[in-house]
Amino acid sequence: MRLNLKNPIIFFDLETTGINIASDRIVEISYLRVDLNGNETSKTLRLNPEMPIPEKVVAIHGISNEDVKDAPTFNEVAKSLARDFEGCDLGGYNSVRFDIPLLAEEFLRSGVEIDLKRRKFVDVQIIFMKMEPRTLSAAYKFFVNKELTNAHSAEADTMATYEVLQAQLDRYSNLENDIGKLAEFSA
Repeated sequence: MRLNLKNPIIFFDLETTGINIASDRIVEISYLRVDLNGNETSKTLRLNPEMPIPEKVVAIHGISNEDVKDAPTFNEVAKSLARDFEGCDLGGYNSVRFDIPLLAEEFLRSGVEIDLKRRKFVDVQIIFMKMEPRTLSAAYKFFVNKELTNAHSAEADTMATYEVLQAQLDRYSNLENDIGKLAEFSA
């Protein structure tokens, strides 16, 4: 379905040095701009974060210090990015809580002004969570195929939680039936 746009929209994602919005830095940004006429243009940039990328983070996104040592810094591309993003609404997955605030911090650090106040933000993860609720009642229906009666009574919720875990172990063969492993996986 074609989006009904009043402004161009940029869908984007960041790979970073970590999850601290105030101190971590972008190592890769990819964005897809959709114009009012439906034309799509995309761009991906690797960036030198000017700080080491921790090994545990490299294991997640696969971008090493070596991969970005000769890449431009955010500061070097900030004005160009701001021009690309100017006048566009923004979209992403978990973008409201992470990507947009971290991108805004990078622009602040670089001294490049970008006006996000008049922009609309579409977070596809929030839409997913609202359309496919992740409540105990929804999990009980999904995994046990029964309606949860007396939801929010401690006894009903306790029994439903136990039944949902049993059904998850039956459904997901890669879940190990070991409390220690389950605790580690769910931490």
